[in-house]
Amino acid sequence: MRTYELLFIARPELEEEELGALVESIQKAMTDNGGEIVDVEHWGKRKLAYAIKHKTEGYYVLIHAKLELPAIREMERTLKLSEDVLRYL
Repeated sequence: MRTYELLFIARPELEEEELGALVESIQKAMTDNGGEIVDVEHWGKRKLAYAIKHKTEGYYVLIHAKLELPAIREMERTLKLSEDVLRYL
Protein backbone atom coordinates (compact mmCIF):
# COMPACT_ATOMS: atom_id res chain seq x y z
CA MET A 1 0.00 0.00 0.00
CA ARG A 2 1.12 3.51 -0.76
CA THR A 3 0.71 6.49 1.54
CA TYR A 4 -1.41 9.34 0.17
CA GLU A 5 -2.41 12.80 1.36
CA LEU A 6 -5.92 14.11 0.92
CA LEU A 7 -6.51 17.81 1.49
CA PHE A 8 -10.08 19.02 1.23
CA ILE A 9 -11.89 22.27 1.92
CA ALA A 10 -15.34 22.10 3.49
CA ARG A 11 -18.06 24.77 3.56
CA PRO A 12 -17.47 27.43 6.25
CA GLU A 13 -21.08 27.26 7.53
CA LEU A 14 -20.67 23.71 8.86
CA GLU A 15 -21.09 23.14 12.58
CA GLU A 16 -18.40 21.20 14.41
CA GLU A 17 -20.59 18.06 14.51
CA GLU A 18 -21.32 18.29 10.78
CA LEU A 19 -17.64 18.69 9.95
CA GLY A 20 -16.80 15.71 12.16
CA ALA A 21 -19.46 13.62 10.41
CA LEU A 22 -18.07 14.61 7.01
CA VAL A 23 -14.53 13.60 8.01
CA GLU A 24 -15.87 10.33 9.45
CA SER A 25 -17.73 9.50 6.21
CA ILE A 26 -14.57 10.07 4.16
CA GLN A 27 -12.50 7.96 6.56
CA LYS A 28 -15.15 5.22 6.44
CA ALA A 29 -15.00 5.20 2.63
CA MET A 30 -11.25 4.66 2.90
CA THR A 31 -11.21 2.00 5.63
CA ASP A 32 -14.17 -0.01 4.28
CA ASN A 33 -12.19 -0.62 1.08
CA GLY A 34 -8.94 -1.79 2.67
CA GLY A 35 -7.34 1.56 3.48
CA GLU A 36 -5.64 2.55 6.71
CA ILE A 37 -5.81 6.07 8.22
CA VAL A 38 -2.39 7.26 9.37
CA ASP A 39 -3.16 10.81 10.56
CA VAL A 40 -5.90 13.46 10.42
CA GLU A 41 -5.05 17.16 10.79
CA HIS A 42 -7.75 19.81 11.18
CA TRP A 43 -6.26 23.10 9.98
CA GLY A 44 -9.36 25.07 10.88
CA LYS A 45 -11.17 27.84 9.05
CA ARG A 46 -8.98 29.81 6.67
CA LYS A 47 -9.46 32.44 4.02
CA LEU A 48 -9.38 31.13 0.45
CA ALA A 49 -7.06 32.60 -2.17
CA TYR A 50 -10.07 33.07 -4.45
CA ALA A 51 -13.81 32.54 -4.12
CA ILE A 52 -15.09 29.00 -4.67
CA LYS A 53 -18.87 28.70 -5.14
CA HIS A 54 -19.20 32.26 -3.77
CA LYS A 55 -17.38 31.29 -0.54
CA THR A 56 -14.27 33.16 0.65
CA GLU A 57 -13.49 30.91 3.65
CA GLY A 58 -13.44 27.18 4.28
CA TYR A 59 -12.43 24.48 6.73
CA TYR A 60 -9.21 22.74 5.72
CA VAL A 61 -8.66 19.07 6.63
CA LEU A 62 -5.59 16.99 5.76
CA ILE A 63 -5.76 13.19 5.91
CA HIS A 64 -2.74 10.89 5.53
CA ALA A 65 -3.76 7.34 4.61
CA LYS A 66 -2.38 4.11 3.16
CA LEU A 67 -4.66 3.19 0.28
CA GLU A 68 -5.18 0.71 -2.53
CA LEU A 69 -7.00 1.53 -5.77
CA PRO A 70 -10.53 0.50 -4.64
CA ALA A 71 -10.26 2.76 -1.57
CA ILE A 72 -9.09 5.68 -3.72
CA ARG A 73 -12.03 5.28 -6.10
CA GLU A 74 -14.57 5.10 -3.28
CA MET A 75 -13.01 8.11 -1.52
CA GLU A 76 -13.19 10.19 -4.72
CA ARG A 77 -16.81 9.13 -5.27
CA THR A 78 -17.71 10.17 -1.72
CA LEU A 79 -16.00 13.55 -2.16
CA LYS A 80 -17.71 14.23 -5.50
CA LEU A 81 -21.17 13.44 -4.08
CA SER A 82 -20.77 15.58 -0.97
CA GLU A 83 -22.21 19.08 -1.25
CA ASP A 84 -20.19 20.12 1.83
CA VAL A 85 -16.82 19.74 0.05
CA LEU A 86 -15.73 22.79 -1.95
CA ARG A 87 -12.44 21.36 -3.29
CA TYR A 88 -10.21 18.33 -2.76
CA LEU A 89 -6.79 17.24 -3.90
